[in-house]
Amino acid sequence: MKKLLITVVFASLFISVSAQELPKDKTQDSTKVESLDEVLVKAVRVDADSPITHSNLDKEELEKRNLGQDIPYMLNYLPSVVTTSDAGAGVGYTYIRVRGSDASRVNVTLNGIPYNDSESQGTFWVNLPDFTSSVQSLQLQRGVGTSTNGSGAFGASLNLLSDAVSNEAYGEIANSLGSYKTHKHNVKFSTGLLSDHFELAGRLSTIQSDGYIDRASSDLKSYFLQGAFVNRNTLIKALVFGGREETYQSWNGLEDSEKLENDRTYNTVGMYTDEDGNIQFYDNEVDNYAQDHYQLLWNQRFDNNWSTNVSFNYTKGKGYFEQYKEDEDFETYGFEPIEIGGDTINTTDLIRRRWLDNDFYAANANVNYKNEKIDFTGGAFYSYYTGDHFGEVIWARYASNSEIRDRYYEGNGEKSEFTVFSKATYKIDEQWSVFGDLQGRFLNYKTSGITSDLVPLNVDENYSFFNPKAGLTYKLNLSNQFYFSYGKAHREPSRNDYEQGIITPEKLDDFELGWRFASEKTKVNTNVFFMNYKDQLVLSGELNDVGAGLRTSSGKSYRLGLEVDAEIQLLKNLRTIPNIALSTNKNVDFVASRDGELVNLGNTNISFSPSIVAGNMLEYSPIKKLQLGLLSKFVGEQYMGNIDSEASKLDSYFINDLNIVYTLDNLPWIKEVVFSALVNNIFNVKYISNGYFYTYDDDFSNPGTVTTIEGAGYYPQATINFLVGATVKF
Repeated sequence: MKKLLITVVFASLFISVSAQELPKDKTQDSTKVESLDEVLVKAVRVDADSPITHSNLDKEELEKRNLGQDIPYMLNYLPSVVTTSDAGAGVGYTYIRVRGSDASRVNVTLNGIPYNDSESQGTFWVNLPDFTSSVQSLQLQRGVGTSTNGSGAFGASLNLLSDAVSNEAYGEIANSLGSYKTHKHNVKFSTGLLSDHFELAGRLSTIQSDGYIDRASSDLKSYFLQGAFVNRNTLIKALVFGGREETYQSWNGLEDSEKLENDRTYNTVGMYTDEDGNIQFYDNEVDNYAQDHYQLLWNQRFDNNWSTNVSFNYTKGKGYFEQYKEDEDFETYGFEPIEIGGDTINTTDLIRRRWLDNDFYAANANVNYKNEKIDFTGGAFYSYYTGDHFGEVIWARYASNSEIRDRYYEGNGEKSEFTVFSKATYKIDEQWSVFGDLQGRFLNYKTSGITSDLVPLNVDENYSFFNPKAGLTYKLNLSNQFYFSYGKAHREPSRNDYEQGIITPEKLDDFELGWRFASEKTKVNTNVFFMNYKDQLVLSGELNDVGAGLRTSSGKSYRLGLEVDAEIQLLKNLRTIPNIALSTNKNVDFVASRDGELVNLGNTNISFSPSIVAGNMLEYSPIKKLQLGLLSKFVGEQYMGNIDSEASKLDSYFINDLNIVYTLDNLPWIKEVVFSALVNNIFNVKYISNGYFYTYDDDFSNPGTVTTIEGAGYYPQATINFLVGATVKF
């Protein structure tokens, strides 16, 4: 299979693509101002007829379910997407997987600027609550996709474009509330174009929720402010946006099978015993973090062929995780033993904070040339990140010789990246066109100091990656279009990987073969993918002491699958939007420790990679202003580890949500009022979408023998729950 695909790729690199223009995406804007807005993300997006597998969502689609849940839940019904939430209901810490790859392997950009954390490579939407309300459109590219800024896409690329410049002044007030004392409030405004050139727009939001899981509360605040200048060929935007989050943690999950059955909201985070031996819970076991983004975006069109885009970004993040710990050794915190009443004291209960304090700078410039035959974009990107990691004890029952604000560990990470790329689509004739994409990434990552485990971490690694991509599209007729693409990607290890002693980068060859069909009432997208990995870092199933997933190198591995999505107009007022992804995801000759020995387990399933993921959106409008939606999602069984242990298996689940939207207009002084409701999990399914799995060798139970012990924990998701809201537009 592999040899055949490679042969096809290299035999067809200089054969071409075609591109009949399929019906325009909803994200395509019609006015000059909106077209300039779209150019801001042109370098990281692809067109409808590109040989890249992708899906688009626009503001209109996002607004239907935008009642407080995070962006991963807005993407839940796209092909190959699986979402989950620590707190169980989509508010707080939420996560996304695409084709089995977790969020750290999904390249995310905001207006073309990387959003993934430079060190952990994770994407933390909790730091940008209600950002959905400021998104004009988004595109999810599955697989390697096109070249973009930031770390390589090993599962998908997600790029978001923030609100476009508005010609007309407007105001909005939105309020929603629901289960678990969840409520969201925001206000938005735009001055419209003042003197035909200037706009000021903004948003303020607050979201609070107690969470489905006990004490898994969220207190989230965010803002968005945009100033813009626009004329016929120039668009300049200055953006300031950010968020503040305080989230009670729930990353421990549940290992107790009895509680999982009878008390599935139980949360062990913050648990301790008082002097009488009673179980208590620390009331401030929270993550407290703030993140602010400053962006300057300048798009200049010189004529009908040439345009440029320049952007600058600064992101400031700072915050801590607070934790109550019992019977901690003095030595861990640099405390000296003390004598009290003749007894030597060398342990203590304490409260500690683990801090992150980081700065991220980025500059991006690209140029685009377009005529009837060719669409070329070339550019360069530079970023620099520096992050301090440190811990401090803010209270101790026995403080020994410590001083206020003493740091018991301290380290730093620095990462610089320089990227250059060029890509072009050349239209040979009315049926064929070819796509080419070349990218070079040059990185340096260095660390100093010690980790939170009090282990020295001294890294100074340089990486140089060359990532070529090529594809072709063929238009058979007005309704049928075929495409084929190949993409290579490399990806550097994360900070957690370095702490585990992993320094080898990952490599991926991605092959995509697709067919797009479009008629008046039906659109179907079908594609086969083969993602061939070397040294892929797969989730081991284990977590570190702050709830982050640990990874292990799988050597050789692959993902082979079929994805189909469609939009079918069944009746004038009834449409269905189904999708299904079938895949096999395998580690090749996976080696693991079993009973004290290294054993080759042969081909095993890659962790967190279900072989079937399916979804459907059935939308019915009995009257013009009312829309009813039944949203369905099926996720097949999956393993949380890579050794095919039954103890690591998550059962399949099938959930359904009901979405209702009603618009009231022609009101005095009010443009319209949009009422919306979302009833999640309407059939009250008790399901689990995430968990962890661990093994350890026990040589104490039976002296002279070693036995591998397995264990698992689970993150229960909410049963039936609801959100209702109203948006008043002026």
